[in-house]
Amino acid sequence: MLTAGASGSGKTLLTCGILQALKNRGLNPASFKCGPDYIDPMFHTKVIGTKSRNLDTFFTGEDTLRYLLEKNSRDCDIAVMEGVMGYYDGVGGTTFRASAYDLARITKTPAVLIVNSKGMSLSILAYIKGFCEYKKDSGIQGVILNQMSPMLYPRMKKQIEEELGLKVYGYVPKVEECTIESRHLGLVLPGEIQDLKEKLNRLAKVLEESLDLEGLLKLADTAPALEAAKPALPEICEKPSVRIGLARDEAFCFIYEDNLELLRELGAELTEFSPIHDQELPENLDGLLLYGGYPELYAGELEKNVNMRSQIKDALENGLPVLAECGGFMYLHQTFQDMEGKDRKGVGIIEGKAYKTPRLSRFGYLTLEKKEGKVFGQDTGPCPAHEFHYFDSTSCGEDFHGQKPESSRGWDCIHCTDSMIAGFPHFYYWGNPRFAAAYVDRCRNYARERRRQ
Repeated sequence: MLTAGASGSGKTLLTCGILQALKNRGLNPASFKCGPDYIDPMFHTKVIGTKSRNLDTFFTGEDTLRYLLEKNSRDCDIAVMEGVMGYYDGVGGTTFRASAYDLARITKTPAVLIVNSKGMSLSILAYIKGFCEYKKDSGIQGVILNQMSPMLYPRMKKQIEEELGLKVYGYVPKVEECTIESRHLGLVLPGEIQDLKEKLNRLAKVLEESLDLEGLLKLADTAPALEAAKPALPEICEKPSVRIGLARDEAFCFIYEDNLELLRELGAELTEFSPIHDQELPENLDGLLLYGGYPELYAGELEKNVNMRSQIKDALENGLPVLAECGGFMYLHQTFQDMEGKDRKGVGIIEGKAYKTPRLSRFGYLTLEKKEGKVFGQDTGPCPAHEFHYFDSTSCGEDFHGQKPESSRGWDCIHCTDSMIAGFPHFYYWGNPRFAAAYVDRCRNYARERRRQ
């Protein structure tokens, strides 16, 4: 576990640099992000050449969490986790649930604290000591000193190891050309950074010299073997596969890979298409997935693709089942604004307008529950989810109630019909597989009805 005391300490950049260095050594690493983050795993993917995964102790129980870690790290040499925010920062701002510490504790993963050393010398020891001793089972087994002067490093390493008895796994000097910019939902996407691979290789070479990679590999070997049974999935009466269209391009890219894997296990065949570049929907679809992303950055291109918008509207009006989240929900509106506040035409299924706001409208973890009736014809029970968006809507829906954990705050949200769930919240299916199964079953019913026509 690579963690830190706060956001902005260099976790993502260092995680990518270490992954690249491990790849350059011929190792096959798996990578994981703690928490509901879409963008950091994209950076991991660019480095390791395979899909990174999320692990989140709010979304799933402990057994399911261990199963997903074991499943997604099979046949790999090492699993590297990137923490979220500060090490102990969890749900509600007052608990450690869903924190990096919580994940390390449940999986018995040794943690290495990345310390942003800029502007500190001896105070670094007090900072580290506080993190190690705040919880007796902190799991912190070592530190990496980020933005540390090569001249000061030997003295700091000696004092930390002698006074705190904690292993120092090296330092990272300031590397000007290896930075990652941010935008309103987090880091810019990997594809937007020129020469990303070259930058990460340069960083990896620096880390080969300044970090104790051999020591980090030995530390990883101390983690116990994972044993986790596969969680029980809902029984499906019929198991013919259903063909589901998955929107995936620059505008729609906030996707949990484990969600897709679960849909496949439940009988879905996923066919990717681009609402920006493709003129037509894939043929013979039984369902549609419109996840989040940055439609506001590509609003002009989405608006110009009149044929795609028209085909999606016709399909949904004819009962094609759809799950639409956040950016995908915005796209379904009559109009949605771009980053300049200009109104752009959407699909037109949601009567209303998605518009830009100056701040996060609603954000954080939620437990979602249908207020009345069923979800795609089934009783699914509560589902874990999260929201994170700077846009809002004149028609957010009110068929579900979202309750924030550790808080009295909640709100109504989501449009739910016999064939559609559309709203700002992002669902995590392994938190309640019955929700995903209800959607696949609805797609299967739609396919059966279509064949009868």
